[in-house]
Amino acid sequence: MRGSRVEANKRVSLLVLAVTVVMISVVQPPPAQTATAKSSAERNSSSTPQWSVQVDKVGAGDVNLAPSFQIAIYESLLDELSKTKRFKQVLRDGDRNAGDVSDLLILKTTVQKYTVGSETRRAVTTVSGATKLTVRSQLCARDGHIILERTVNGNVRFMGSNLRATHNLAHNVAKAIKQSSLPEPSQSASHGAIDSDQVVVVELR
Repeated sequence: MRGSRVEANKRVSLLVLAVTVVMISVVQPPPAQTATAKSSAERNSSSTPQWSVQVDKVGAGDVNLAPSFQIAIYESLLDELSKTKRFKQVLRDGDRNAGDVSDLLILKTTVQKYTVGSETRRAVTTVSGATKLTVRSQLCARDGHIILERTVNGNVRFMGSNLRATHNLAHNVAKAIKQSSLPEPSQSASHGAIDSDQVVVVELR
């Protein structure tokens, strides 16, 4: 009798173990399958076509803006657009290689408003002394067709140099472009929908 009970207990234990193994394999897929799915997703992501962008020199428009501000905005735009990873290449104005790039957009930036701030006032109070910049950014195809248009307002209200406004402004221009929808490079840019008339207002600190 005692031997029969031991044998029965062993059979029950083996049955429970088998059921547990089956349940675990169903709930959690094998590591090999997970790795395969991940590598497939990575291949699909890397194969997504990307635009390249050429950054034109910043235009002062009708604003009396110091050349140092124009250069600072331009250099910051190059840096911030590269950080977004949105574009395959970020080219400078006048880059000879741009002629060989098929899927190329051109970023045009024009300063619309500029209020000279005071670093001394900002160090004392946040009520006055703000440096304010407003720029119009346009992503255009080679034929001049506008694909994306944004107006970005930036203020520096706290401590820091006036030129700091240019870096923060460029960061927000790049951020607005990154968060916007662009047509696929395979599509004709001249027939893409224009995304415009939107204002991005930012507080630069």
